[in-house]
Order: sequence, then C-alpha cells, then structure tokens
Amino acid sequence: MKALRIALAIILFLFSIVYLGFLLPFWGIPFNARRHGLPPLTPAWALECWLWEDDLNTASYVDELLDGYRQHDIPVRTILIDSPWSLRYNDFTFDEKRYPDPAQWLTGLQQKDYRVVLWMTSMVNSRNKDTEIPGSEDWYARAAENGYLLGNGQQIRWWKGKGGFIDYTNPDAMRWWRDLQNQVLRYGVDGWKLDGTATLMRSQAGPVPVPYMKSRSGILTTRRYMDLYYREELKHGRSVNPEFITLSRAMDRGFHPEGFAPVDAAPVTWVGDQRHYWKSDTDSGIKSGKKDRDIALKGIQGFESAINSILKSAALGYNVIGSDVAGFSGDSIPPRLYIRWAQFSAFCGLFMNGGHGEWAFWKRSRRELEIIRTYSWLHTELIPYMYHYVVSGHRGGKLLQTPAGGKYQYYFGDHLLIAPIFEDKTIRRVEIPEGKWRYWFDKEKVFHGPQTIEVDFPLDEFPVFVREGAIIPMDISRSYTNIGDSTYAGHTTWRIFPGNKLSFSVFSPGDQSETSLSVVSSGARIELTLSGAARPSVFSVHLEKEPRRVAAGHRILKAGYDYRYDAVRKELIIRHSSGLPETYLVSAG
Repeated sequence: MKALRIALAIILFLFSIVYLGFLLPFWGIPFNARRHGLPPLTPAWALECWLWEDDLNTASYVDELLDGYRQHDIPVRTILIDSPWSLRYNDFTFDEKRYPDPAQWLTGLQQKDYRVVLWMTSMVNSRNKDTEIPGSEDWYARAAENGYLLGNGQQIRWWKGKGGFIDYTNPDAMRWWRDLQNQVLRYGVDGWKLDGTATLMRSQAGPVPVPYMKSRSGILTTRRYMDLYYREELKHGRSVNPEFITLSRAMDRGFHPEGFAPVDAAPVTWVGDQRHYWKSDTDSGIKSGKKDRDIALKGIQGFESAINSILKSAALGYNVIGSDVAGFSGDSIPPRLYIRWAQFSAFCGLFMNGGHGEWAFWKRSRRELEIIRTYSWLHTELIPYMYHYVVSGHRGGKLLQTPAGGKYQYYFGDHLLIAPIFEDKTIRRVEIPEGKWRYWFDKEKVFHGPQTIEVDFPLDEFPVFVREGAIIPMDISRSYTNIGDSTYAGHTTWRIFPGNKLSFSVFSPGDQSETSLSVVSSGARIELTLSGAARPSVFSVHLEKEPRRVAAGHRILKAGYDYRYDAVRKELIIRHSSGLPETYLVSAG
C-alpha cells in the first residue's frame, strides 16, 4: 500500500510538471469553450483570390505578376506583401529600395481595386535577417529600456533574426507600436498577415524553455500571449478600417490542437507552410534534410496534410480557411499537384496563390494556365454562396466547411459535397451520403446515397456533387466555367436543382441587406419567389424537359424572349433584371 501511494504521488508530481509546464500555458488545457467566440464577419473581398510571391519581394515583380494575371484574365483581388518589406522587421517603414514611393504605389493598386495585406509579427528585433538594416540593437534597446517588451526585454532567436516580444498589456508600449503601424495604415492597408511568432513566447530556466513570461500586467502564459496578439491586432485594425482583416494560422499539425488564433479573432486563416509535395514526410519517405524543412515550424508538410489541417480547423469552428495553393516552398511545382491543389482551393474560403516558385502561369504549361484559371473563376463566382455562410457562421449558424464521411470529404455549405483528390491519381473513391446527388460537371450523372463509388476524374474535373434541392447563388461574368457568360455580369445567377421546398438567402457586403429565393416543387409545378432587397437575377433551373408554360405573377412569358430553355444542358434560364420581388410559376413539360 505504501509503495502504491508513493507511485501515485510520483505520477501526480510528474503530471503536475507536464500540466503546469506545458499543457496549461501552451495549449490552454483544459480547453475553455468560452475562449473561442463566434467567427468574425469576414468582408466579401477577402473571399476572392489572393496572390503573393516570396522569391524577389519587390514592387516591380508584384507589378509584373499583376500585369500578367490581368492580361491572361486570371482573377486577383488581394495582394499579400510578405517579408521582407520593411527596413527592419516590424518597424513598419517600407524599404524603398524594394518598394519605391510606397504611398504612390499602394494608391495605384487601390485605384485598380486591389486590396493589400502586409506581413507582420509581434517581435522587436536586435538582429534582422534579409532586411536593409540587419543590425538594430539601438532600436531594440530603446524599446527594452522603456519597458515595451516582455520579460524585461529577454530575447529569443527566431526564423527572421533575434528579438523580444512586444507587451500587449502595456499601454505605453501599445501607443508606440500603434504609432509605428499607423505609418502604413494611413496608406489604406487592408490587413495584416500575423505570422506565428507568438507561439514562441517563452523564458528560459537554464537550457529549459518555460512558457511563461513577465508582462506589465503580470505573468503571461504562451497561450494567453497568443490570444492577445491575434485579438489586439484585429481590434486595432478594425478601429481604423471596419473591413480590415487579419490572416492567421488556424490548425497547423499538432502544434496547437486548440488552434493558433482564437476563432473570434480569425477572419481569414491558413494552415501553415507546406512544400510542393503530395504527402508529408511521415507517409511518403521524404528525407527531412535541413533545406527541406518549414521555416517557421520545423517539419515537412504536403498537400494531404494541408487538407487534413483545414478539415480539423473547420471542425474546431474556424470559418474561412485555406492554404498556399501548391504549397509554400520546395523545388519546382509538379503540374498535376498545382492543378489538384487549385481545384481543392476553389472550394475553400481562402484561395491564396503564392509563396516560393513560379506563379506566372503563362510561363508554365498551357494546360495549367487554362485549368487553374477556370477554377480561380469558379471560386470567384461562388462568392455569394460562400458569403452566406460567412454571415451565418458569424451569427452562430452553419459554417462554410463541415467534415463529412469518407476520407477528407466535406460539405461546402449545405449543398455541395467535396472529395479532394489528394494523391497523384485520377481514380477517387467517394462515399455518397444519403439522398440524391448530381455530379457538378455533368448533371446527368446522378448518384443515390448512401453508396460508395469509384470514379475516374480527368485532370480538368474534380469530385464535386450537388444535393437535390440545392440553390447555389453565383456571380458570373466569364464563360470559363461553362455555366454562363459575360451577359450574366451584374446579376446574381441562382443555380436551382428543384426538390420539394427549399430557400436560400444572399447578403450584400457592407449593409448585410438580404435577398431570399424560395423554391417550391409540387408535381409538375415549380414556384420561384424572390423577396427582400432588390437584386438583379438570373434563374438557372434544372429541368429534364422544356416547360409548357412560364408565368411571372399573372403574366405569361414568351419562350425565346422572356425565357429560354437549353435542351442540351436541360436548363431553364429566366432573366429578372429588375431584381424586385417577384414570383415565377413554371409548369414542367
């Protein structure tokens, strides 16, 4: 009995060390559900396609890329300027050798309707890697002497040099920090990429890292410091610009099973740095040489680990999630990997193209250019559908991505089932859930679930299935996706797959005004009712046969003039350009 008590005491002692030395301060265990709030309202522009580069880091190369994307009609809305862009890290002063006349350059981007996001961290460095000012000991020393840094200015080495952590609990430090940031915020910058230094916050007990540090307000844990970092930077940004966003890590392997950024401080997230591989080193046998490892968080990741982390992030409650298309770093990007990763990203909240490698598609293969352009536009066209779930998630309702049965399968909203192709193969096994599902790229292919299928998906197609009874609102202005064309521009296209009674709402960015479409199917009769805020619309209704009659209220519509039926696509197209509330009655053939 005495030996048992001693053993239990030893176990309790060891557990206390692990708990107090790691689980509590680093992960925040026990997880506090109240630590995560609801997802913030992500502005619609942040759902559009992003672009960045991390090889030259110059204004001239950004301009070259943007010119090429525009000439080849590849959509881009947000430009991410990664490090190094400043004279020294986090002094928020542009290095004008890299980015000459930043005020004029940023104004030029804004006039072309681009949004700009800048990289930053929570570090004040004494030594900087790859910046115009490598040594900044005096700058660091002044911050430390003024009490602006944690732990009396204790420094750590990190992937961009050596420095200390800004103290978010010190009002004087925050005034200094915000004054620095305002140097670029006054240019109209739209967001920060908050890179992951906060997770490195620690003091040292000899050679042992201790995840606690002294701050102005008392002792901070690493987890608490991370929460301050992500929340305070978003809060300040939105005090300057209500549509300001931050890009932060959600889940990234097992480093933080509770997530890096709190959900309520994560308008846009990505899942860390992957290389241009299909699989990670744990399941592909890749040799983990030093040059193969991630910069920020050691280890190799590939496409499959990105998918896995995104789905775990979605399960945790993050709403707008993505990854670097084709991976952040590595040697040359395999063409098929690039295509499959872009297809997957089309059905994520974040479509972010960039990192190390050749991002100029016109310098790659014609096939890559055409397929990736198509899926970039498909993602852009789905903004009204995605934004519905941004608003819903912010209000405590349905999120954009929900893990489903089947390996790496998930629901994209309520109505789309996605089964990413995560291997260099065309054949994919898909578990079809209960119900009737149509293949997105060929509506004649119908699957009744539950069943498991094996299908060969050519390189220009992807496993996407639409539920019977779905309404998919889209903004279409091009013909690449074979849904509409330039004549659809300025209208919301409602793709309708009738099935009993269904409804869907879209929200206008800014004022959140709501427009709803309800569809009631009863026998050979389909009733479409548009209500709420005026929204010019095109109704695209899947019908097996040409309708006998179409009416708007009591007015009978004329075929070929008020509506048209495409017998090949089996689609009824009704253009409702006024956008005013209206009811259409369709009598099926």
